[in-house]
Amino acid sequence: MENTSSEAENMTGGTAHNTTMQQEGFTSFGIFVLCIFIATIVVGLIGNGLVIFLTGCRMKTTVNSIWFLNLAIEDFTFMLSMVLNLLSTLGQSQLHKINIFFLFILRLNMYASIFFLVVISLDRCLCTWMAVWAKSKRTLLKARIICITVWVSSIGCSIPSFTFELFTRASLITYHFTVGFLIPFLIIASSYIAIGVRIKRFKSVKQLRSYRVIITIILFFFFLMLFSIPCLQFLCSNCSRK
Repeated sequence: MENTSSEAENMTGGTAHNTTMQQEGFTSFGIFVLCIFIATIVVGLIGNGLVIFLTGCRMKTTVNSIWFLNLAIEDFTFMLSMVLNLLSTLGQSQLHKINIFFLFILRLNMYASIFFLVVISLDRCLCTWMAVWAKSKRTLLKARIICITVWVSSIGCSIPSFTFELFTRASLITYHFTVGFLIPFLIIASSYIAIGVRIKRFKSVKQLRSYRVIITIILFFFFLMLFSIPCLQFLCSNCSRK
């Protein structure tokens, strides 16, 4: 009986020790993720703030500068909302209004960003294939109208996220995946394939440089979005377990 009791105590103590080690490891990893996440936010705020300052105050207003100014504003507001939600999460705040506000900003910026990337891709494609037509039709007024349309459309596409009684979770996931990723991705991919074919045919060095810049910006944006959101979800789940 004494041997059985001692074995049980050893097993219990070992289990408790392993659990403590797992919690310590999880906390250490959580701190690591938090540091990377904060660094990403800082880089995003500084980078997008610099773009907003240059395109809005220093550079000559062009159609391209309007595109990138609105894209930078979208990404900057998204980073600010991430800061607000991160502070709420670390403080273990249960403020419902903050959570709803962050969800709205998250959806709004998701749609605005992808829609602006679609606009930029289509604009680049038209400038490559129909340069003469684009030169006469691309005006600042039309660019501003398109930007307003993108913001209004983004708000409209975000509304279904708050009508839970009308949609099931599966239907919302399908909706966001189709409207917010699949269709825009196909348009963006098709546009840059067409641009690549045109550039390869004429072997234009200037257009090739512009093509690479646009691709770099799009990849950087997707990196920020794909990295920031999972990290925030991990931090939220980590804090909710404490």
